[in-house]
Amino acid sequence: MIAIAIACLAYVLWAYNRLVVHRNRIRNAWAQIDVQLHRRSELVPNLVACVKGTIAHEREVLKSIAEMRRQTYIAGSDIAARALAENYLARSLSAVTAEAAPQLRANQNFLALQEELRSSENRIAFARQHYNDCVMRYNAAVSSLPTNLVARLFAFGPATMLQASGSAAG
Repeated sequence: MIAIAIACLAYVLWAYNRLVVHRNRIRNAWAQIDVQLHRRSELVPNLVACVKGTIAHEREVLKSIAEMRRQTYIAGSDIAARALAENYLARSLSAVTAEAAPQLRANQNFLALQEELRSSENRIAFARQHYNDCVMRYNAAVSSLPTNLVARLFAFGPATMLQASGSAAG
């Protein structure tokens, strides 16, 4: 009887620690996304300055990008709100680069910024994929027997996956 109680306790400790590891991996994955989003956000002022100097008639687009960037900061650590704001920012940035005038394409600074932006979008996509993989593993652990019993006991709930919308599926 004592051996069964010790085995059950050992399993609960093992399952709890496993859930904590999965939760920490999700937090780390989100931190990596945050780093990449910050990196992309730091490109925005340079891109805006480059575009502003070349196309004065795109002021509304530039204002929209600046507002979207502001919204990403306002969202803070709310993952769902931040993901939505970042999707809108990515869509706005895509509009600027897609509608760029021929003189922008010839501008070396713009070309370098555009390449850096593409690189950032690829890094963000990879970081989001990694985050969602971590969430999938965690959610599987939280919902599978008998670990789900330990998850309920210690209030481990399912995590939310990130979903990109439209052309901002970075």
